[in-house]
Amino acid sequence: MEIRRFKSGDEGALFQVFLSAVHDIASRDYTVEQIKAWAPADFPPELWASRMRELQPFVVEVDGDIAGYADIQTNGYIDHFFVSGAYPRQGVGTQLMNRIHEQAQLIGLNELTSDVSQTAQPFFSHHGFHVVEQRLLTKRGVTLQSGLMRKDLHHGT
Repeated sequence: MEIRRFKSGDEGALFQVFLSAVHDIASRDYTVEQIKAWAPADFPPELWASRMRELQPFVVEVDGDIAGYADIQTNGYIDHFFVSGAYPRQGVGTQLMNRIHEQAQLIGLNELTSDVSQTAQPFFSHHGFHVVEQRLLTKRGVTLQSGLMRKDLHHGT
């Protein structure tokens, strides 16, 4: 398992990870209508590519396959955090979370925040995040439940 920075050319593989994470894993907590609104297969590729270039995520490869990706923004916000349905419970998410924590320390952040799906909330809780508030997000006219989660990075508090 190797973790690296996003590079040009990853966009398509990252889209497949996103689709797989939502359609194969999150689908146990969301309706078909919610899943389609959240991760439409016909999402415009050029929009997706420009979003990935903005986010500059960390990418995990397993035997040359992209198995997951996650970003951390300079304000400590984690926008995308997805692991492919082909690589569940194999440490990909933990590898990404560890890398995000290293990066947060490097840039001197005091906290991490993320809007986290119901599916991923137990994973984030396991890594020291807590739910600040449950929210309803609207994607393409469909409402989805999500939780704003936060982790204080001050050591010893």
